[in-house]
Parts: sequence; structure tokens; C-alpha cells
Amino acid sequence: MRMSRRSRTLLSVTLNFFALFFSITAFITTYWCVGTQRVPKPKCSKLRTHQCIDYGVNETDPNKVVYSWETGDDRFLFRQFHTGIWISCEENIHDESERCRSFIDLAPASEKGMLWLSLVSEMLYIILLVVGFSLMCLELVHSSNVIDGLKLNAFAAVFTVLSGLLGMVAHVMYTQVFQVTVSLGPPDWRPYNWDYGWSFCMAWASFTCCMGASVTTLNSYTKTVIEFRHKRKTFEQSIREEDAREAFGYFREHSVHSISKSVDYYTSQNLTSGRKTPIPAGSLDFSDIANSLGEEQC
Repeated sequence: MRMSRRSRTLLSVTLNFFALFFSITAFITTYWCVGTQRVPKPKCSKLRTHQCIDYGVNETDPNKVVYSWETGDDRFLFRQFHTGIWISCEENIHDESERCRSFIDLAPASEKGMLWLSLVSEMLYIILLVVGFSLMCLELVHSSNVIDGLKLNAFAAVFTVLSGLLGMVAHVMYTQVFQVTVSLGPPDWRPYNWDYGWSFCMAWASFTCCMGASVTTLNSYTKTVIEFRHKRKTFEQSIREEDAREAFGYFREHSVHSISKSVDYYTSQNLTSGRKTPIPAGSLDFSDIANSLGEEQC
């Protein structure tokens, strides 16, 4: 299907807009990874009568040993948690609120540098997406000017490709940091089971749209350059053919005119001198002369 340059630019702008929207949404939300954490059940009290351990006695002496018949996973609660790039939040087992902590503080010391690098790459990814989106919008405004449109298209393609590479690096580094934090993070935070959340899916959807926008922009730039060169070549060829026709007509006209002038000049010279033009001997037919003489003798 053949698309015009403006249609290709509109497609690139649309893909870049979705990439920017998905990346900002993923960056500010805390659902990159979700799962459950296993924590010990608290002791039952007057305010809490379920999801707790009831020892069957109302002893207040802390030195007295009490026993519970619950074993295995019955001794634990499974609370939900969700983690983003900045913050990790989990359910509070004592009420219905959430407790949030900085994910940077939860990461092991050996992974903090990589986490900061991932954050910086993610912010640069969004900034370059904004720049590419702005350049594409400017290209739509200057769609009538081919040269300005090509320059804007080239810069938009470069910025979009760079942003896509930074986004991929940021996502991969965050995934590695989170997996290490699951194993080496604080014991009260380590997940019992976990999976990637919708924010993580939106981040990779943003990367996909970004690369689609960059490929479309490069394709638009390449096709525009090829079409422009083809039109220029066709125009130059038509100019050369037209010049050749004009030159041929000019020389033909002047050659005929010069020949006619030379013939007229030669004729006028013969008339003014009064001399007859000698007939070449090779042009005489002597057989005709002999026949005429024989007829006269008879």
C-alpha cells in the first residue's frame, strides 16, 4: 500500500505519542512487579480476631511460654505487594492501609549503582521521546517544504532511535536489579512469589511503539529522498532532451539557410559574368551524338 509523506508522518507521530504516554504512565506507577509476601500471623487480640494466632490463654506474662497448634503455612499471612521504579508498597497486616518504602533503600548495596543508572536512562528515554515528538509535529507544520521536512525527519529519526535504545537498557537493568533484590533484599520484604505487573508491560509497549515510530520515520525519510532524487533526475533528463531538440532545430535551420544563401550567391555570380557554365566531359553521351549525325547524312 502506497502512503503519502504526510500519512507516514502522521503514523510516526501517533506511535511516538503512544510511546510517550506509556512510558510516563509506567514511570510514575508502582506496578512493575506484583506478588505476595509471607509474614508471621500476629497474636489475636480484642481488636483482631481473625487472621491471627489464638494461643487459647489470656496470659499477659511475657515470660510464660505459650504454644500454637498451627503448622506450615497456617502460621503465616500472605500480603500483597507491588513495586515500581521508585517505591515498593505492601499491605499493612494491622489495618487496611499500605506501607510504602523506597525501592532504592531496599536494593542491595552492590546494585544501587545499576538502579540509579536505570533511573537516569529511563528519564533520558522520556526526554528524547518528547524531543522526537516535537520534531515530528514541526515536520507536519512544514510539510509543504520538502527540504525543511527532510531535515526535521532526519533529526526526529535519530532522537527516536536513541530513546528506544536507552529505554531498552533501562528496562533490562531494572529487571536485573529487582531479581537480585528478591534474593538479597531485606528479609521482611522478600517476596514469596511474584510476577511482572501492568506497568512493566506498558514500559515494554512504550519501547515497541518507540521502535515502530523510529522505523516509520526512517522509512519516510528514505522514501522522500529517493522520490526527490528520482524527480530531480527526471527533470534534468527532460531539460537535456529539450536542449538537445532546440540545438538540433537551430543547427538544421541555420545549415539549410546557409546552403540556400550559397546557392543564390553562385547563381547571381554566373548571371552577372555572362558566362555559360561549362559542362563536364564526363556528363556527355557520345552515342547520342553519333546517332544524330547518321540521321543527317541519310
